[in-house]
Amino acid sequence: MKTGATAGTGVAAGQTGHAWQGAQLAGAAAGGTVLDGKMLGGTLEQALNRATNKTAATWIFRMAFARVLGLPRSIPATMNESPSLERLLARAEAVLGRLEAVLPPPAPLPDWESAVAFRWRKSNGRGWLQPVPHPHPIRLADLENIDDQKERIAANTRQFVAGQTANNVLLTGARGCGKSSLVKAVLNEYSAQGLRLIEVDKEDLVDLPDIVDQCYGRPEKFIIFCDDLSFEAGETAYKALKSVLDGSIAAPPDNLLIYATSNRRHLMPEYFAENLEAHRVNDEIHPGETTEEKISLSERFGLWISFYPFSQDDYLDIAWHWARQLGVSEEVIAVSEREALNWALGRGSRSGRVAWQFARDLAGRQQTSAKEKP
Repeated sequence: MKTGATAGTGVAAGQTGHAWQGAQLAGAAAGGTVLDGKMLGGTLEQALNRATNKTAATWIFRMAFARVLGLPRSIPATMNESPSLERLLARAEAVLGRLEAVLPPPAPLPDWESAVAFRWRKSNGRGWLQPVPHPHPIRLADLENIDDQKERIAANTRQFVAGQTANNVLLTGARGCGKSSLVKAVLNEYSAQGLRLIEVDKEDLVDLPDIVDQCYGRPEKFIIFCDDLSFEAGETAYKALKSVLDGSIAAPPDNLLIYATSNRRHLMPEYFAENLEAHRVNDEIHPGETTEEKISLSERFGLWISFYPFSQDDYLDIAWHWARQLGVSEEVIAVSEREALNWALGRGSRSGRVAWQFARDLAGRQQTSAKEKP
């Protein structure tokens, strides 16, 4: 091995000598004058620098290959100008430092003990689970006039946290009737038994396999919550959701379910022309198969829970419940029925959300009146 290193040194030295002689001849041919090994005008000096840099590069590659092949780590350098190498390494280190500053930091590992609810966040192409320090405090007892829906989803969740088999849930129907609130209330009801909630936006459904991988093997029970889920024509994120629900080669983990809310029972848009097999639909030969593709997504949820518009009495019951929760007196509630109905009429809906909004307005006006009294 020493003989090889000595031979390499001699070759490198010989190359340097040849470069020196070649530079002298080139300078003389160009009409330059050589004095004591130096050429006037700097032509010879530039040639020598090029030869030295080439020798330095050759030495660096020899060192790299020597380490790969298990050769001795100390190979004598054949360079006369070690400061040049030091400057080269310093510049390389500076470039790497600048590159490191531009690259995004590694995604932090989720702190499962810090919260019971998490959001999937993305930045610079990387995703991570962000704890939610203050989840919505709504309780199951706060949800009025949806007793059947509450019982069905509560029973499914009880089975899940107890380690028994349970289904993915799709909550569909009228807007503002408590679909999202019911999922939040279920978390507050069973978080003490190890239930955790992960909220994922529709645009980030393509990251579901990464989220599922982080939940594998954990002792907690996870619900992935997709709120207001629906897809327009041309969107492909639903395919990732289908795979996680049922269809991936990887078995779904026993400690994870998906709860989704939507105003549509069928999460993909459907058109009347799609029901006519003999009709041309965008030049597709088998339009019926496209319809089957769209319907198959919602069918992969094992439990469907439907919500319906509230009656006038239901709407008023919900409004008075929230008014009492917000501190409105019974005297004010007794004289506010017409005002509550006009509030719903102006919004074209008697939903639980509208009732909650009216109760907040009523409570705020009562507090303002109390402060204005001497």
